[in-house]
Amino acid sequence: MTETIESLQHLAEQFGRLQGVGKKSAMRMAFSVLELDENEAIEFARAILEAKEKIHPCPICGNLTDEELCYVCQDENRDRRVICVVEDVKAVRSIEKVREFRGVYHVLGGVISPVNGMTPDRIRFSELLERVKESEVEEVIIATNPTPDGEVTAMYISKALRAMNVKVTRLAYGIPVGTDLEYTDEVTLGRAFEGRRDL
Repeated sequence: MTETIESLQHLAEQFGRLQGVGKKSAMRMAFSVLELDENEAIEFARAILEAKEKIHPCPICGNLTDEELCYVCQDENRDRRVICVVEDVKAVRSIEKVREFRGVYHVLGGVISPVNGMTPDRIRFSELLERVKESEVEEVIIATNPTPDGEVTAMYISKALRAMNVKVTRLAYGIPVGTDLEYTDEVTLGRAFEGRRDL
């Protein structure tokens, strides 16, 4: 006889696979699921499956959507001459909360990090170059996180785009080095947009 309930342990392990969820939090989540009645549990499971089935990257910018294009790419009032390059979709959500930026986005899906095997061909770098070539882009704002890998990625993109005669700027970071945009408050992010600089 064992103290471990296998199905509970398995459920906690699945929650533990989520980014930022530790063992204790995963077990709390597992117990929370057990407290749901059967209909709530079915709805919970259905919501996960539905999200996985319907949500996909926007074919233009890489933002998440459950429609053909994301809401930004669908918006005809956005300024398509300005592209803001971000690491992930969480950064899009953070910037959109500020309501300062009226251009469009390009989600890289990661950063260049040779140590971790992340080369330019493993992020949406070539897609960015294609977008700039095929449209009338005047400015590309690089908004990768102010981490060593984020800085390497920013410089790599900047070098490639300069050869295409496009203005390249970087967010002015009143944002501390090592901080993710996801955790930056709206005021700081707004000021970063206003004070962006040429790269």
